[in-house]
Amino acid sequence: MPGRPEAPPYVLSRGVTLLFAVACGAAVANVYFSQPLLVTMGHDLAMSPALVGAIVTLTQVGYGLGLFLLVPLGDKAGDRRRLVVAQLLLLVAALVAVATARTAAVLLLGMAATGLLAVVTQTLVAFAASLAPAAGRGRVVGHVTSGVVLGILLARTASGVLADLAGWRCVYLASAALTALLALVLRRVLPRPGGLAPTPLRYGQLLRSTLTLFARERLLRLRALFGLLVFAAFSTLWSSVALPLSEAPYFMSHTEIGALGLIGVVGALAAGAAGRLTDRGLSRRTTGAALALLTASWLPLALTRDSLWALLLGVVLLDLAVQAVHVTNQTLIYALHPAAGSRLIGGYMVFYSIGSATGALAATSLYAVAGWGAVCALGAAFSFLGLALWACTRTSAGARTSAGAPRAETAAPTPSSGRPRPAPERLP
Repeated sequence: MPGRPEAPPYVLSRGVTLLFAVACGAAVANVYFSQPLLVTMGHDLAMSPALVGAIVTLTQVGYGLGLFLLVPLGDKAGDRRRLVVAQLLLLVAALVAVATARTAAVLLLGMAATGLLAVVTQTLVAFAASLAPAAGRGRVVGHVTSGVVLGILLARTASGVLADLAGWRCVYLASAALTALLALVLRRVLPRPGGLAPTPLRYGQLLRSTLTLFARERLLRLRALFGLLVFAAFSTLWSSVALPLSEAPYFMSHTEIGALGLIGVVGALAAGAAGRLTDRGLSRRTTGAALALLTASWLPLALTRDSLWALLLGVVLLDLAVQAVHVTNQTLIYALHPAAGSRLIGGYMVFYSIGSATGALAATSLYAVAGWGAVCALGAAFSFLGLALWACTRTSAGARTSAGAPRAETAAPTPSSGRPRPAPERLP
């Protein structure tokens, strides 16, 4: 029966899960490589400041379009391995175009294509979730998401180091080589077809069904709002923290500021733990605790000008909280309709992009007129809105439970094995 979940015909080992994580991190890093290189790229190609700014904008626009236009193809592909390899090879071509660009037009087109094709990250996340056993899906999504986190946080540091050693073009040539290698390895390792039967929907119907899923599924809408708010807070910090650190009393260099991303890697530890808690049916409590932690993280962050230790503590707390919510969100929404997993995750990630863009624009603008304290107040506001939303929906969930509705944190039999597993949560 098309679209019907089946017992996974493929054993997802730790090694293959790690490969998924590495591939996800390498793909998403391409979206962020340019940020420390903008000035150098602009000088090399004689670009105006407005065109230099368009490098980041077009990359993000491409990524947003890819989430809506390309990621849903994962539900239609009979052979997801083939789809992943094709996207990775096209990404290689886009990276080579960027690395060899001699005009601003070619560079900008290459960056837009890079963003568009970097959404293979989300195709891989949905693919990994489809291969995982239902009782351990949260753990797998957590491990794969750890790779995404590391890719985002380490991209700026890696590109800065490589550019200092061999120029900015080397960054994209190295990424193209790594992406090609990963395509070859994934082609040999991943199963075909693997996961679930493809949907019979045509492409236009596939895109419309993404909107239908949002209209029909309350949990998807709520989790998308959580994603928007936590990534607005995340972007509020990471898009503006370089500004106070480059001023008195620190006067940090770009390399030193980039190294701050290494501290944020601690946040990747939350991904696996959050996935395991979700597998145990504790997603609602995990979300609430993480949102409370996210709100509290802005207290030490507000002391950045007085103490680097306070900044480091705030960064660790914020990244831990954001990744815990993110993994919980993805695990829950995938469980709603596994046969539509790519559409669910792609649609959810559109809200992630909106939140990231909103936080970045608001934070940099606010810093210019009101300083770091106002930026921290903005981040705390995004975080508190998420916590308030969780509290309100938690209250309504409790009311329905007391009225006779089934509790979310209960066990249900796993279709493939009959063993108990946490039921997919229909409430936040």
